[in-house]
Amino acid sequence: MKNSRDNQLSDRRTAAADAKAALLNAYRAAQVAAEPEKAKRQAERAAVAAAREARRLEREQAKLEEKARAEAEAVERQAAAHAAAQEEANARENAEKARIARVMEDEAARKAARDQRYANRKARQG
Repeated sequence: MKNSRDNQLSDRRTAAADAKAALLNAYRAAQVAAEPEKAKRQAERAAVAAAREARRLEREQAKLEEKARAEAEAVERQAAAHAAAQEEANARENAEKARIARVMEDEAARKAARDQRYANRKARQG
């Protein structure tokens, strides 16, 4: 379009409106042409987001399994420690009972020896 000097205001306004309408039509045509590509990109984004969510769920599940395994392991260790402590207490108790039994046997043996000596002495005297 030739830009002449004797344009009137209305001519310039009409030319500007036509140019604006042409730009708007070109934009709309580009939007319509890009619609399949836009849908394809959105589908790809949705697939990527779904894969990301699946990986996040998998990591979360792995963490839960690891936590459960660690808790089970801790319970086993605690049970083993408790069993060892109980066994040690039983062994100490048995050792103490055995010591007491030996002391009593020794005391009985000493008493029997003393009684024998007393009986022998009485037999010699009398």
